[in-house]
Amino acid sequence: MAMSDSDVKLLWGRAAGICSNPGCRADLTKVLIETGNYNVGEMAHIIPHSEKGPRGIEGGGSDTYDNSILLCPTCHRHIDKSPEGTFTSEQLHEWKNSHETAIRTLNSQVKFESIEELKEAATNLLLENHIVWKELGPQSDVAINDPGSNAYLLWGIRKMDTIIPNNQKIINMIEANINLLDSKLYREFLLFKNHAVSFEANQYARLDTYSLFPASFSEAFLI
Repeated sequence: MAMSDSDVKLLWGRAAGICSNPGCRADLTKVLIETGNYNVGEMAHIIPHSEKGPRGIEGGGSDTYDNSILLCPTCHRHIDKSPEGTFTSEQLHEWKNSHETAIRTLNSQVKFESIEELKEAATNLLLENHIVWKELGPQSDVAINDPGSNAYLLWGIRKMDTIIPNNQKIINMIEANINLLDSKLYREFLLFKNHAVSFEANQYARLDTYSLFPASFSEAFLI
């Protein structure tokens, strides 16, 4: 599939690297220490190029985010090899939309009794993001000591399937418990939210500048 780089990242990021089939939900990123990294996700056409393909229509489908769904190889093969009409384009669009909505709304219904509980939950997600950044990011040892390493490929994947979803989880659960924040914490949250939104946007289309992670947010929320 000749998708643009921005559409590829958009598809992977919004699906969080997970198969969109509600009966599967396989993790589509595999990491092998011996050989570096690779992914097994397939960006499947909802409407194929060929008019004669499964779910084909006159003129065929396009290589775009809107006409694509992220699947594991097994689901992709099963869907396309099944008898005509078993899986419709409408059904695949529903799978995609439902899955992406679920990813974007994770933790939006979580309620905490105290600010300490909220901070503990945020801390766990922030620590996971920090470890990914420390081990693979532009300032990591591998990036500095071995500039020719392909670790940057894994960094690109982890931004899409870990950091961006975790940032959204933090935003969702803080907004669901906004009553626990005083004015200082609310200000720090707004700084973090501005960073998270612009950081994600920068992955899909390079921005001239975007808001960096506010260290003061960690100081306010880490326990």
